[in-house]
Parts: sequence; C-alpha cells; structure tokens
Amino acid sequence: MTRIKLLVADDQELVRSGLVMILQRRQDLQVIGEAADGDQAVDAARRLRPDVIVMDIRMPGIGGIEATRRIRSQDDRVRILMLTTFDDDELVLDAMRAGADGFVLKDLRPAELADAVRTVHAGGTPLSPRIGRALVDRALAASRSGASTDPTGAVSSLSDREREVLILIAGGAANGEVADALVISETTVKSHVASILRKLGVRDRVQAVVAAYDAGLVRPARD
Repeated sequence: MTRIKLLVADDQELVRSGLVMILQRRQDLQVIGEAADGDQAVDAARRLRPDVIVMDIRMPGIGGIEATRRIRSQDDRVRILMLTTFDDDELVLDAMRAGADGFVLKDLRPAELADAVRTVHAGGTPLSPRIGRALVDRALAASRSGASTDPTGAVSSLSDREREVLILIAGGAANGEVADALVISETTVKSHVASILRKLGVRDRVQAVVAAYDAGLVRPARD
C-alpha cells in the first residue's frame, strides 16, 4: 500500500500531537514531519516534500496563509489542507487565493479529518460542512435571482450546467457528490470541470472556486 505522506503544522503542541495521533492510526496515512510555526512549515515542506500538509491558519511567524503562499511557490505538487477554529468566509478565500486546497474546522471528527486529507490528496476541495452548506445555499439563491456579476466575462461564458457544477465545487463537493446532486455520471462531471477550467483560464479546481467568488457567482454566507 502506498501511504500518503503528511506534514502537520500547528503552534499548539497538544493540538499538533493530537492531529498526529489521529492521522497515524490510519494505515494509508503517514506523518513524516511536524512544524510549530509558519517558518518551520515552509522549511519542512522544502526538506521533506510531503504529499499533503495539514496547516493551522493562525500560527506565530508568517502564519498559515503566508506559509501556504510560500510553499506553493516552491512546490506546486503538494496539497494543503487548512485547519482553523474560525468559520470566517474571508479567511477561506484568503487561504484559497494563497494556494490552499481545502479548508476545515478543528471541531470535525477524527474520521472526517482523515477523509478530508484523502479528498485533498485525490484532487478534491473539501470545506467544513457548515461553510460548504451555507456557501452553496447562498450561491444557488444568488444564481436563481440573477444577482451574480461577472466583471471579467469569463463566468458568463459557462453553460447553465457548468455554472451548477462550479457552484457545487465551490461548496466543497467532490466529483461523485456533484454527479449525485445533478444526476449525471462522474465522467460527465469531469468533462464539465475540464471545460470550466479551460473557459476560466485557470489551472485547477481551487482557482476556479476563487474565480467564482471574484465574479460574484458564489457569495460568502452572512448571518
């Protein structure tokens, strides 16, 4: 079995140890390094070349978002799952713009954390269920009301089905979940995603999600 190599970055030693213990219990996951701040995370990522980094968003030094930006600039292959205790939509966007591949809250269950790591490694974009549900609901409402804007014109070039796929992706849905929601095959979902990336002129799903926010197709949830 090929194991997913992980780097865990969190400034709280007790939390970091707990994350390591949870992840190490999974046979397909292997923690190969730890970091106590953003600077250590950048250095460890360069030295160890993990497959996935589990990164706290708020850490001493340069912090999780800037660490993500620097790591992404030196290694475009690594996947980054951001952890936080705050479900702040603006932080989600900042983290994604920096190059994070997923964003989950620390109150999730151990099995959910392991699943989020696997989803990120497989190319998905997991978001905390609370954030994801709110974003999808608001985005669908905005789409139906015609309230979305598209200053670049790129999102307006998407078909209605492609817009639906992009909204669901922005809510953290994996290909299988998109297929179930829209009652189409995963092969068709992959075809739509490829078309979306091409039309938006972006390289991956995360950049497509950011483009959806920037164009107003998806709006951060507000109380």
